[in-house]
Amino acid sequence: MKSVFKILLFAMAMTTFCVSTYAQKDNRQHMTREQLAETQAKYIAQEMAMNDTTAKKFVATFCQFQKEIWALGPRPKRGVSSGTDAETEQAIKERFAHSQKILNLRHKYYEEYSKFLSQQQIARVYELERKMMDRLYHRSQKERLKNNK
Repeated sequence: MKSVFKILLFAMAMTTFCVSTYAQKDNRQHMTREQLAETQAKYIAQEMAMNDTTAKKFVATFCQFQKEIWALGPRPKRGVSSGTDAETEQAIKERFAHSQKILNLRHKYYEEYSKFLSQQQIARVYELERKMMDRLYHRSQKERLKNNK
């Protein structure tokens, strides 16, 4: 009886340990949006071999740009075509307005980047940013498919 009790106690301890370790591992994988933006900016600065001064300016500007994008809120939903013409028109106009706000911010930060980056560097920043966004999108799609199985 004592050996069964010891085995049961050992199994419970191992289960508790494994679950807590798994939970910690899971938490380390999730970054806040701010941390992700900073990591992306540092990656771009490193890829472009920016000097320390330029890299600091770039990271600060990139993070501020991301904060302003997030402040706009989520993109308006698509697929409202099943509603009335007036509802569909309203949804399309909301998407246009949101897109215009993003475009205005991109223009504003293009001007900011122009103060300390060359035009070729700015083009490279946009290219690297697009590649990262594509990578994150594809990773999220893989996660979604894995979780739906």
